[in-house]
Amino acid sequence: MTERFAVLDELAAKWGLGELELVGKGLEFSVFRAVGRDGGPVAVRIAHRRFDSNANDPYVDTRDLLVQEYTVARHLAAHGLPVARPRELVLGDDPGCPDVLLSDYVEDDGSPLDSHALGRLLARLHAVPPPRLRPVAAEGGGTAEAVAARTARRWAEVGRRVADWPEPPAAGPLAGRLAGLTERSLLHLDVRSSNIRRARGNATALLDWSNALLGSPALEFGRLAEYARYPENDLDPAALRDGYASLADVPADDDPCLLAGRLDAALMLANVFLSEAADPTRGPEAAAHARELAERLIP
Repeated sequence: MTERFAVLDELAAKWGLGELELVGKGLEFSVFRAVGRDGGPVAVRIAHRRFDSNANDPYVDTRDLLVQEYTVARHLAAHGLPVARPRELVLGDDPGCPDVLLSDYVEDDGSPLDSHALGRLLARLHAVPPPRLRPVAAEGGGTAEAVAARTARRWAEVGRRVADWPEPPAAGPLAGRLAGLTERSLLHLDVRSSNIRRARGNATALLDWSNALLGSPALEFGRLAEYARYPENDLDPAALRDGYASLADVPADDDPCLLAGRLDAALMLANVFLSEAADPTRGPEAAAHARELAERLIP
């Protein structure tokens, strides 16, 4: 048994948890399902290590991400948004003691996602006053600056894996496309099937707020447009836009911020399929698509 699991067992005893079962594992975290003292299901999210790195994000502080998850989920739960309600956050003081977040475990019935209802939910999310925090993904600055910086960084990362990769889009014109971006809304920026718990198609919880930013809804729609290209994400763009439009204005497809958001997302996915989840077909196709988007954004 590793030291990490020994610590998890100690916390389980402290919290009165039983029947620990691994139900998910990502780049930075593993998630366990357990049974709480009250007999109800509980989620235990544990960091693999304090600091991590990958092709898209060269410096990841998992503690900052867990603190953000705890803060955002508490804030949205107080505003009636469906999230996994956090119960307790434990920050390990010793090098061998990882950080752990205990939350409600939200069941999922595996039904097809209702994209119209999801669109209405996202409109509600974007209307909620954002929490008082500087999102981790903002990298200490503003959203527009962060998106421009990581676009350049991720473009270069794709170029390390794709032959004859062109120079990145010019920084000035890209910044111009992001000039109209506001920071009035909390954006999830990772809305896809695996991060949505549902019952009869309706979202009962939005999970994983690691990619959240403060910005204009157009940036969220740019990410959604790219995710919808992959069937496993279970997104219907037309239905989603119709649902959103029933409560709020939908950004135009040619909105400069939306197009910048698409390029940002396309580069992220290209790096995923070229490295983290290498796919000999999807990788080159995703890179070519990102290149096409860049040419559309900055001719």
